[in-house]
Amino acid sequence: MPAVSLYFQVHQPFRLRKFSFFEAGTGANYFDEGLNELVMKRAAERCYLPANEIILEALKRYGGDFKVAFSITGTALEQMQLYAPKALDSFRKIADTGQAEFLAETHYHSLSALYSHTEFVRQVQMHRETVRDVLGQSPVSFRNTELLYSDAIAQRAAELGFKAILAEGADSVLGWRSPNAAFAAAGSGIPLLLRNYRLSDDIGFRFGHAEGPGRPLTAKEFAQRLSTIPADADTVGIFLDYETFGEHQHAESTILHFLSELPKALLSMPSWSFTTPTESAQRSNRRDPLPTPQVTSWADAARDASAWNGNSMQQSCLSRLYALENRVLQLGDAQLLEAWARLQASDHVYYISTKAGADGSVHSYFSPFDSPYDAFIAFMNVVRDLEKRLE
Repeated sequence: MPAVSLYFQVHQPFRLRKFSFFEAGTGANYFDEGLNELVMKRAAERCYLPANEIILEALKRYGGDFKVAFSITGTALEQMQLYAPKALDSFRKIADTGQAEFLAETHYHSLSALYSHTEFVRQVQMHRETVRDVLGQSPVSFRNTELLYSDAIAQRAAELGFKAILAEGADSVLGWRSPNAAFAAAGSGIPLLLRNYRLSDDIGFRFGHAEGPGRPLTAKEFAQRLSTIPADADTVGIFLDYETFGEHQHAESTILHFLSELPKALLSMPSWSFTTPTESAQRSNRRDPLPTPQVTSWADAARDASAWNGNSMQQSCLSRLYALENRVLQLGDAQLLEAWARLQASDHVYYISTKAGADGSVHSYFSPFDSPYDAFIAFMNVVRDLEKRLE
């Protein structure tokens, strides 16, 4: 029978101020510290602290039968240290159980895998060191920003010594194949753990009406859906933003109760178990290659990179930003390097997306700006100021 790999992404960017044209060249602070503090404290109160308490209790109750995986960006860890130290302590307690795996990713949640190999390697190594220093684990499996994935990205992860890599189970790649099968990256052969987006989105996006209007999903009903998966499946990847639990889906929706009941509901099914990504990589000796020449992600209906570089404004921002790389590195100014790296967070260009429909609604929900154009102007004003400082 298959195992469930339950993985949570934890991320908070350093959000930009509404930086004006007239501030360019003044060296003013780029980031909205007040908003960053507000959002982190709110996320800690609504999600991190109550959800971590539930996870920790389940890890203790079920011992080695229950396992979970997290990736926490470097920017989220830094903001916890600044604004929510109790939340950080609660993640440390989870790490201390030895039943939770912490994954590597890019430290600043950047798109460097698409734009700079040098910066990608720098950020992955930086994140590895941060997780080791803060949480006491040295990550051995890799989850790229926004699950951005391709054969080329998998090759880089393999070269960095990772034992497994996570990706979206995109229909455009899978075709007739199941996301629950055992795959390896084409070319590098690194084990590949795919997200079952239908089951994951039942929790992340359809929770409140998954069983009909006004009827939120229950853990028992979710387990019943899992029970229909063929017995010869390998691993079912349930990958979610951790903020789903209490922040995006508020506690009144019963989402935290769902989380507390989920381990019991799944473990009550005969032969089912939980596994971590690294354990999943070791489960199957036979892994079919899954060629993925194009970039996939877990965002939007397209499940590609267009959420971040799909329009000309986003492309201009990314082009101007990454064009500064050599100058920033050569100057060796730690403050400017940190500012440039924080600007690489995928969130900044995500806010500039002009997609319509359901995709556009999701982009707008996360953005602190009134419109994509406002987000574009603020970002470009900051880049212009950074260019002047580098001169």
